[in-house]
Amino acid sequence: MHRRPLLAAGLAVALTRPSVAQGTPLRFAVGPFQPTAGDTRRAFEPFFARLAAALGRRYELRVATDWAGIAVALGSGQADAAWMGPWGFVLARARAGADAIATVLYQGRPTYHAIIIAKPDLPIARFPEDARGMSISFADAGSTSGWLIPQHWFQARGIDPRSFFRYRDGASHAANVISVASGQVDLATDFDRNLDAMVAAGRVRADQLRIVWRSDPLPNDALAVRRDLDAATRDALRAAALATTAGHLPTNYTGWVPATPETYAPIEAAGRALGRLSQS
Repeated sequence: MHRRPLLAAGLAVALTRPSVAQGTPLRFAVGPFQPTAGDTRRAFEPFFARLAAALGRRYELRVATDWAGIAVALGSGQADAAWMGPWGFVLARARAGADAIATVLYQGRPTYHAIIIAKPDLPIARFPEDARGMSISFADAGSTSGWLIPQHWFQARGIDPRSFFRYRDGASHAANVISVASGQVDLATDFDRNLDAMVAAGRVRADQLRIVWRSDPLPNDALAVRRDLDAATRDALRAAALATTAGHLPTNYTGWVPATPETYAPIEAAGRALGRLSQS
């Protein structure tokens, strides 16, 4: 499967929502966290609506069809702020000077794990040794847990996934989980938050797959703003995010904490090791 082009054209534009204020709307974007763009919009729009209301502004919300497309949107001025995965944010910072103003909490924690899942009946006692030659689906190249972190882990062990496995990439996380659960592929990358949510929603059963690899803790998603966003709007967005409680967030998200460039240093290091960022 070919990777999707990293274009801002991969963003589906929502209708502008009315608000008490007039003037230029805030332009928000969010990554493909749910199985469909509609699911993502329904889950994440209450948060963005709250941010806009806190600032007394109208807003537009775009849902990305791939992760790296948001970096393009922030860099080109098509988005003022975005909820994005860690690697997507690091790309946006490197390519467009985006800044992270907050890190989301999931069930009270600021970290999560990348995972590799497998069909439960596969004879994998040692990973990856016992999985050589099996089919594997990676997520698109803008995904932290679905591409960057597993690629970095394999590289550190002298393994090229493209030759070690029957390799493909470019899938969404939801598609990866469903592909394993339905037997279309032996292995796939994902992240623990997504798998837990899909099991809880009844999209797959826990007994349809098993986890064969888990990463070290990774920083959760960032709320990022474009480089040239004015300081007053930036500060107001940060304050509104930090004041947000679980009632305005998707299920299992519980709030936000301040972010600094150091928050995402492990992700940046992996990107540099893979040659996806300059070494300067």
